[in-house]
Amino acid sequence: MNIPFNKPYMTGKELWYIAQAHANGHLAGDGSFTKQCSRWLEARTGAGKALLTHSCTAGLEMAAMLADLKPGDEVIMPSYTFVSTANAFVLRGAVPVFVDIRSDTLNIDERLIEAAITERTRAIVPVHYAGVGCEMDTIMDIARRHDLLVIEDAAQAVMASYKGRPLGGIGHMGALSFHETKNIISGEGGALLVNGPALAERAEIIREKGTNRSQFFRGQVDKYTWVDIGSSYLPGELIAAFLWAQMEEADNITRRRLGIWNMYHQWFAEAENAGKLRRPIVPAHCAHNAHMYYLLLPDLDRRTAFIDRLRKVGINCVFHYIPLHSAPAGQRLGRTHGDLKVTDEMSDRLVRLPLWLGLEDTQAEVIQQILASL
Repeated sequence: MNIPFNKPYMTGKELWYIAQAHANGHLAGDGSFTKQCSRWLEARTGAGKALLTHSCTAGLEMAAMLADLKPGDEVIMPSYTFVSTANAFVLRGAVPVFVDIRSDTLNIDERLIEAAITERTRAIVPVHYAGVGCEMDTIMDIARRHDLLVIEDAAQAVMASYKGRPLGGIGHMGALSFHETKNIISGEGGALLVNGPALAERAEIIREKGTNRSQFFRGQVDKYTWVDIGSSYLPGELIAAFLWAQMEEADNITRRRLGIWNMYHQWFAEAENAGKLRRPIVPAHCAHNAHMYYLLLPDLDRRTAFIDRLRKVGINCVFHYIPLHSAPAGQRLGRTHGDLKVTDEMSDRLVRLPLWLGLEDTQAEVIQQILASL
């Protein structure tokens, strides 16, 4: 048996659409496929403006520019996240302030946010771990009362929702990922979702190297020029063509992934009842997207042994983040508010199982091997 952790899925139309993009004679950014993808995102997330980017990291960097952060400004976020969540703001001179996560969803603990706010705080960055929504009503209320921006790191959350509202489209800004490990993919790729006309207009400029080039192409100005800070955040049209094939099948992809997730969840119920592990917890008001299936083992030693045993039988499972507050750069560039006991504990215990379309054919056998390795 050789079961990879991830296997990128193709719907069958990707190469045809790439050929169409070439035939259209436009391979740079913002061609017809890019526009289709942007319209799809706006329709599916409710965001006022969706801008494709070459990565979710790029979307977060754009959000940090739009936030007008100054050196020494603070941004509240979880430590249990990918490095891009913090890096985007550190690049503007801001200080990540790490708070602990909830033990159920592994999302930022919204009850700890308000106490972490200082006169330098400018934004809150909730990360929707595993496509399960953070408590956005509470977070948006805190932001409103303290005049803060909310920038959703929704890298794992496309097609997921909180109380019926699509993740990424609830805050002032949100960033999505279409990396090959995500549900809907383009190899590398991402998007910035923006709510508010002023933010949207400036986001277009930042994305186009600080120029008003998009306004020029719409005939709003007779020439374009350098008007603001920015960089080159557009993806090429080939990336957008690949992505459009995925977006067309997004509902089917999500349905199939949920089937795999649910099968895992059912099979591991008995092991959870026996105290061998803990399964993911999804609150009733959150509709997740089956981005990942993870198990929480009792401790680090047992997780390490579990991963090693499965690797020997050809099943590739992985642990997830080293918390940012314990990383060398995190200690140097950020600070913590309170202790992060839950973050440290969950980081030691969590293991991610293979989850990709096509796994259905061998999933029962995989599950049997996993249960034998507990």
